[in-house]
Amino acid sequence: MGQLYDRVEFAVGVSLLAIITFLVFIAAVMRFFGYPLIWSVDLAKLLFIWLCFVGATRALRQKAHLGVDLLIRMLNLRARLWVETVLSVIFIVFLLTLAVEGYKLTMLNIERIFGDSGLSYAWVTIAVPVGSILLSLSIVANLVNAWRVPDRLIFTRTEAEMDRGETGPAGMN
Repeated sequence: MGQLYDRVEFAVGVSLLAIITFLVFIAAVMRFFGYPLIWSVDLAKLLFIWLCFVGATRALRQKAHLGVDLLIRMLNLRARLWVETVLSVIFIVFLLTLAVEGYKLTMLNIERIFGDSGLSYAWVTIAVPVGSILLSLSIVANLVNAWRVPDRLIFTRTEAEMDRGETGPAGMN
């Protein structure tokens, strides 16, 4: 199941990036010929917001986000796991708050039109709660995996994971 999710997530990210690239290219070409497609740039912006959340979720799940861990690397693995667990709880509370507030914002923006696209601005704002929930699920998956499997952390790849060439939780490579 994890590998299927990983493949679908990757395919969605690649597809979004390809569509964005195509839309921006077409907009530039059409503008050159004097027929600007303003809606295509708006749609590219909308898809870029979604791409950011898909990419952030993937990076978080694979422990590929940048981080400053100079001090925490001085702790032993068990202490590091506890610190990352506390941080996970804080992040999840924040992300769920963001999801609730993002949903409220989406409901306020249903009738607002996004640029010249004719689309509801809600398609933009709903990316925040959906992305926040996906990020929360990634943290929970990493959290459960870190406590279940020895030599694992939630946000940081351990030396053992790097030696094995792992890119994410067990079964999610």
